Amino acid sequence: MGVPETRPETDAHVPAAEPLLEPREGVPPVLTTAAELDRAIAAFAGGTGPVAVDAERASGYRYGQRAYLIQLRRAGAGSALIDPIELPDLSGLDAALADTEMVLHAANQDLPCLAEVGLVPRRLFDTELAGRLLGYPRVGLGSMVENVLGYTLEKGHSAADWSTRPLPEDWLRYAALDVELLVELRDALYERLVEDGKLDWALEEFAAILTTPPKAPRSDPWRRTSGIHRVRNRRALAIVREMWEARDRIAQERDLSPGRVLQDSAIIELATKPPRTAAELQALPTMRGRGARRHQTAWLRAVNRGRALPDKALPEAGVAGDGPPPAHRWAERDPAAAARLAAARAVVTTLSETHHMPAENLVQPDTIRRLAWSPPSDLTKETVGEALRLLGARPWQITLAAPPLATALNNADHPANENENDTPPE
Repeated sequence: MGVPETRPETDAHVPAAEPLLEPREGVPPVLTTAAELDRAIAAFAGGTGPVAVDAERASGYRYGQRAYLIQLRRAGAGSALIDPIELPDLSGLDAALADTEMVLHAANQDLPCLAEVGLVPRRLFDTELAGRLLGYPRVGLGSMVENVLGYTLEKGHSAADWSTRPLPEDWLRYAALDVELLVELRDALYERLVEDGKLDWALEEFAAILTTPPKAPRSDPWRRTSGIHRVRNRRALAIVREMWEARDRIAQERDLSPGRVLQDSAIIELATKPPRTAAELQALPTMRGRGARRHQTAWLRAVNRGRALPDKALPEAGVAGDGPPPAHRWAERDPAAAARLAAARAVVTTLSETHHMPAENLVQPDTIRRLAWSPPSDLTKETVGEALRLLGARPWQITLAAPPLATALNNADHPANENENDTPPE
């Protein structure tokens, strides 16, 4: 199969998509030995242009987010499928590609598991993020390949258990096709970014992905248990915490996704209807599965630990970290902040419509909330710009957003002046 042409038309004018059924050189074998990896390193070092990279994990099946298959493609080298369980050190490949741009789709999802095996891009092009900046309504890889290049990808194995060994042939075909057109997609999106005057914005975003340190682990990850809003008292919250931590230990020991050990709904039920005996536990609707019953002794012990905690050791209800409170409470707690938030959101909405991109890619919603809750005392475009910078905004975002945000925040704080001055104070 020849390389497909880039289609410069808008989505509405792209002809009917053609199914992409086979990789150009066929499905490559999975590399599992050091000798095979060395040959692949030599081939990719001798290739030209960017290298397409993808990784398959076993989310929902295994504990953590490690990669179970890594796919690469580069002009002059073809495609390669690497088993990172058999070959957990790809630092040699990383060194060979140190000066090469790596093309990923939704890079933030794959970069952590690639770093675990020593593959760390120095230059990045993220095709999903480029699609967002260009205003594509659907930015999944399949949608982007179809709308930009006119080919459809089969996506039936995206949620498969990639820890399976041996991997089925049709899974490997799917994996190879994920990188088959990634560089071509990158080239087409690069051209459109140039045409729209957004290339510099994209390059700043790609650089930020590579340089922004990972978020610190949450201090209370158990508070993200689905359905926790139904837990109304501190004692029940303590049981949620004990259950979550017990499940996490078991999941890690068994290398299973926590949800396969015990579902969140079972944790909430045990917290709100805490059993005292194995019979009471088994009678709960969420505990009838084999996986839930297998560790019933651990669940009863966790419930009892939560019951036995002294009042002073119980978790506080509604703790929300170091950020502002939930926005729906602002009107009651701080009406002035609520007015600033509404004004700031309106600015971001207008800018996103003007520049044809999602509002969250122009300024993160959390950034807007923090700015509106604790704005600079002297609201100018310079002080607002500095506040945005400290909250992680990139220069292009600050240039676009700081002046109108300063005006909007001033007008929200001084509504009588709203029609008197359309520019922020210097």
